[in-house]
Amino acid sequence: MISSAGSIPSFPLPLSAYPAVTPGARLLDVLRARIDAEPFNAVATAIFLLAILHTFAAARFAALASTVQRRHDVQARAEGRAAVPRVVAELLHFFGEVEVVFGLWAVVLLIAITFAKGWEVATHYLNDGVDYTDALFVVVIMALASTRPVVRVAERALGQLATIGRCTPAAWWVSILTIGPLLGSIITEPAAMTISALLLARQFYDLRPSSPLKYATLGLLFVNVSVGGTLTHFAAPPVLLVASAWNWDTPFMLTHFGWRAALAIGISTGCYYLAFRRELKALASRPAEVDIEQPDEDADAAAPALLPVPPWVTAVHLLFIGWMVFNLHYPALFLGGFLFFLGFARATAAYQSRVQLRSPLLVGFFLGGLVIHGGLQGWWIAPVLSSLSRVPLFLGATLLTSFNDNALITYLATLVPNLSDTLRYTVVAGAVTGGGLTVIANAPNPAGQALLAGFFGGSVSPLRLLAGALIPTLITALLFIVL
Repeated sequence: MISSAGSIPSFPLPLSAYPAVTPGARLLDVLRARIDAEPFNAVATAIFLLAILHTFAAARFAALASTVQRRHDVQARAEGRAAVPRVVAELLHFFGEVEVVFGLWAVVLLIAITFAKGWEVATHYLNDGVDYTDALFVVVIMALASTRPVVRVAERALGQLATIGRCTPAAWWVSILTIGPLLGSIITEPAAMTISALLLARQFYDLRPSSPLKYATLGLLFVNVSVGGTLTHFAAPPVLLVASAWNWDTPFMLTHFGWRAALAIGISTGCYYLAFRRELKALASRPAEVDIEQPDEDADAAAPALLPVPPWVTAVHLLFIGWMVFNLHYPALFLGGFLFFLGFARATAAYQSRVQLRSPLLVGFFLGGLVIHGGLQGWWIAPVLSSLSRVPLFLGATLLTSFNDNALITYLATLVPNLSDTLRYTVVAGAVTGGGLTVIANAPNPAGQALLAGFFGGSVSPLRLLAGALIPTLITALLFIVL
């Protein structure tokens, strides 16, 4: 087939170009026929699976990097030399950064496409065939949501609820994990994740909870944010991508998803509170280790003390967030607005903490790499979804979300012809339910991991995260299926 440009072959092959699926055909036969039609499908999916395996091995790379550097430092001191970073250790540390995994394997994918299809096809796919809007938006909204004025106003708002429990760590924990995710239906899920993670760092993780409670909290946060954006039709990427195609609006989302999501968040948080209530109460007697506004490793330690934030500065920050959310489909507008914001932040530096760009850029890089790989997985995801009935479809969407961004799952569902209203609801419900099982399951998850990884020794264990998210996921699944 020829692309719209008239000279570059279509890549990836459109789903409509594959042989028609005959009624009763086995799924394996359908997938085999699609590989025969486009052999590169098997290569692209194999590279994607290797990237997923790399995310599970990232912690081992980080540990190995520390071991190599430590041995080098010991040897250098024994020989009377100054200890310097080893290139091997730095490379291993780089491979241990979860946020760069999909970008690294995107390079492998680019090489593979070049050998199989040619350089022109490879560059056309990466430049014109992939939509990076969500990745760019996450960078902008994450940087804005983590600024001092926004965190302060969010903390005051959630603090009003925490006062019911006398502002204890347990009260803050409940407040952040219930109201914070629901804010995702208004200010978008990436912003809700950023604010919730920053406040959890200040009010909870600084108090050094046990490892089981740390992972339970992170898993609960990821699941709650994934479903917390479903009260409206414009804030959660997996909903946003189907809303216009299926004519879903906010009243539809509230009546079909919103109340179930709010109930799931409340029940899941309540169950974890009951399970860890003794430790949560004991945290009130522990001093915090660090402050959320401590400068990062690149900040100037000699910077003067910050002044209290005036209301007008906070108002301008909220207006900038409103501009970004309103124009989230238009990169030229939200990126342009972000440049104006950086100028405003510089002009009001006396009231600002340093604008953090490292974590947002790494998260954006992660998501950019993910959509590059995800754009080549439709050949097998679409027939898998279309071959399932209601309950298997829900379970299949939940499982597939663990290995793909849930927005990709719902987008591919819009390509399945004649999908009933019941199955449309089912696939979206399954996609948002599974959004907390892994770091790659929901676009805001990498932001939460990047902000909280320091409390997990620099790297979050995928298996322990899965264990922490499992119970909230099961509760949410039951509510979406049964009610």
